[in-house]
Amino acid sequence: MGPQQERSSRSTANGGGGAAARKAAAAVHYRECQRNHAASIGGYAVDGCREFMASGAEGTAAALLCAACACHRSFHRREVAAEAAADCDRSSTTTSSAA
Repeated sequence: MGPQQERSSRSTANGGGGAAARKAAAAVHYRECQRNHAASIGGYAVDGCREFMASGAEGTAAALLCAACACHRSFHRREVAAEAAADCDRSSTTTSSAA
């Protein structure tokens, strides 16, 4: 077992996967492409691609390329969906009985 494997097994044994689990719960969408195609000539022009569509299966290199505009996913605006409202609103529903 190498040093990298030892570190990863220790972090999961100590409950270090909590932050990763919270990140996985938030849905991420990639919206319009913001790549400047005219940057080399000093201008500004975008291609009009409205949303990222993966051109390959998840886990492959093609999954990072957009099928519509052929740009890398990093050129598209990243949008993280808000988590459930229950996480944000922790109001108490306890009632007290006064006699």
